[in-house]
Amino acid sequence: MFRARSGLSLAVSLLLVPLTGVASLAACSGSGDSAGAVPPDAVAAPQPFKFENPGGMWMPGQMAQHADDLKKLGLGFDPGALTDPTAFPLGAVVSLGGCTASFVSPDGLLITNHHCVTRYLQHNSTPEQNLLRQGYLAKTRGDEKSGGPTARVYVTTAFTDVTDKVLGGLAEVTDDKQRFSQIEDRRKQIVNTCEAGRPEIACTVASYFEGAQFFQIEQVELRDVRLVYAPDAGIGNYGGEVDNWHWPRHTGDFSFLRAYVGKDGKAADYSPDNVPFNPKHHLKIATEKAAPGGFVMVAGYPGRTQRLKTAYEAQQAADWYYSRQIALYEEHIAVLEGVGKDRPDVAIKAAARLRGLQNYLSNFKGVRDGLVKGGVAAEKARLEGELQKWIDADAARKTKYGEVLAAMAAINTEKSKTREQDTAQEELLRASALLGVANTIIKAASERQKPDAERKLGFQERDAKDLEQGFQAMQSAFDPDMDRAVFKLYLQRAARLPEAERPAALTAVLGKKTADSDIDKVLAGLYKSSKLGDPAVRVALLKTATPATLAKSSDPFIKLALKLQPLVEAQKARGETQAGALAALRPRYIEALKAFSGGTLAPDANGTLRLTFGTVRGYKPSADAAEYTPFTKLSEVVAKGTGEIPFDPPKALVEAFKAKKFGPYLDPKLGEVPVDFLADLDITGGNSGSSTLNAKGELTGLVFDGNIEAMASDWVFMPSITRSIHVDIRYVLWVMDAVDNADHLLTEMGVTPAI
Repeated sequence: MFRARSGLSLAVSLLLVPLTGVASLAACSGSGDSAGAVPPDAVAAPQPFKFENPGGMWMPGQMAQHADDLKKLGLGFDPGALTDPTAFPLGAVVSLGGCTASFVSPDGLLITNHHCVTRYLQHNSTPEQNLLRQGYLAKTRGDEKSGGPTARVYVTTAFTDVTDKVLGGLAEVTDDKQRFSQIEDRRKQIVNTCEAGRPEIACTVASYFEGAQFFQIEQVELRDVRLVYAPDAGIGNYGGEVDNWHWPRHTGDFSFLRAYVGKDGKAADYSPDNVPFNPKHHLKIATEKAAPGGFVMVAGYPGRTQRLKTAYEAQQAADWYYSRQIALYEEHIAVLEGVGKDRPDVAIKAAARLRGLQNYLSNFKGVRDGLVKGGVAAEKARLEGELQKWIDADAARKTKYGEVLAAMAAINTEKSKTREQDTAQEELLRASALLGVANTIIKAASERQKPDAERKLGFQERDAKDLEQGFQAMQSAFDPDMDRAVFKLYLQRAARLPEAERPAALTAVLGKKTADSDIDKVLAGLYKSSKLGDPAVRVALLKTATPATLAKSSDPFIKLALKLQPLVEAQKARGETQAGALAALRPRYIEALKAFSGGTLAPDANGTLRLTFGTVRGYKPSADAAEYTPFTKLSEVVAKGTGEIPFDPPKALVEAFKAKKFGPYLDPKLGEVPVDFLADLDITGGNSGSSTLNAKGELTGLVFDGNIEAMASDWVFMPSITRSIHVDIRYVLWVMDAVDNADHLLTEMGVTPAI
């Protein structure tokens, strides 16, 4: 986003999405509303029909194509309501800039995942009061804690197709780098026009279908977001990395935030005088809860999938990328754990990064296994061969698409020749927070010499406050010893490469001496005399430095960043040329895919609002395995508890269970309080915290994970085993009621405390 099986049937399942399948499942029915918003035109409950989710993270505008299936599955209101991102229920769903959340009260209360508020907990934690472990409950609104200057909520208000504005006339551009530059300039101009005179609006121009389509997305950017409630880690992170990506799960992965605005109702930075934001829509708690075979859908902001990438790109990922990243994450995790082992303050600062790395490590292992052992990459190559045969079988198609796949493969082959140096160099430039600060200061000083309209996005006047707040906020996650240890790791990794593959940046930093002792000596000099670890110093430089003053700077990180600039620019220019070449080919590739199947194509996830729908159901992890049931239960949480992290439910939970304080949260068929459940929905990273809705559009759970057997679903959706994992809203409410006494929040959401 721009702001800063066999035969044709399997080809369709890999590349395009049919609308029906084969599994016999029950349907749900009903109608409902959110406060002030009633779903229109309730429909009668249909008869059950056969359905197996073929996958697809659908844009709101595509949902009309699925109206028949939605009605048959039991959607209790007009499917047309799902085509409007500003109407109920989509208007209640927002982005946190990496996770998803949903409004659940008229006073700006938001529900999301526990792991999505890690940075909020980290920002407000000390070794003496570690909210990352003990959680937090604000008893009054005055007790709600700021998430820091970079905490954001983005409320989508408009989608506009701007494809013609971005791509119009580019067919005549023959120079690849010029093509890339023109696309970027046009997107920047659209954003500038969109935001002009509207400081509360953040606009983006997002690319869909591999650059074949572009949409302008307008969002209200709320800048005062506060932590309201997060349960004890023994609930919110129960099972930790041991259970991560695995079923059965018993994690109460939920938390609450609140968005605030100025007294005038407009977005504002944090102030004690601010008031709760009043959203146009908010979700009601489900009156009809999740049940096996029942209809569910998820609305959220999924990050990235790779389903429209080529077979060559899939094979590169299988052979090289994932294995490389797995090794890197393992080393990075070990460094962070080592630095924080005897320093609780550093462990708090490292918490968010460490949890993210651990999550990616498990995910990437699953993706690699799926691509290699599962044969996904090989099957993708076979299917692409079928596409090429189809193209070659017709003279007109051959003229239009004949060379596209080969031309894309040639560009990617050329890129692969320097992939190790390029990747290692990019990593070195990102390895140190202080080097990143220096690079940003230099770039900002350079861009300030230009008229505002000609500056790069991210460095215009409208970006100044975000940059300053980012420099301030980084302090809650910065420690010089941790930063130096991570920088050392990346230098060591680059130094271990064969000499021909070492990045030029390594020599710029170390010279020709690359032993560990030499690395330590260089780093000691950098960190001993740099002042960029001081927030006041780096903010002052960000706002006032010029190229001339920076050229005279004695700060070692500024001097190093200046030394690295020619290498950065050369690599950037090469990447832009390659991207420009692909920009002329990928849209034709997508056009061929659409014509080949004649089906409905879901664009890859790109961080924008999407919907996915299906049913609650279990799965068999392998052909000869027993089938997993779709629900876990409270008794299993207690039985699994060891008293040691990560299986350490708080005492209040165990006591409430033993006392049988279950209230109205029991599932009549389970005979227990349900904890988590499975569904066959199509999700990926960024969907974390997304609301799981029932047929009435009511909140029945929160999606927080997927299953390890289907990690390669980011490349290929596999209907038989791809599952999403959700925390059941009944468990959320039970914890709030029976364990943490969050009665005031229950009441705010329209739920009567019962225990």
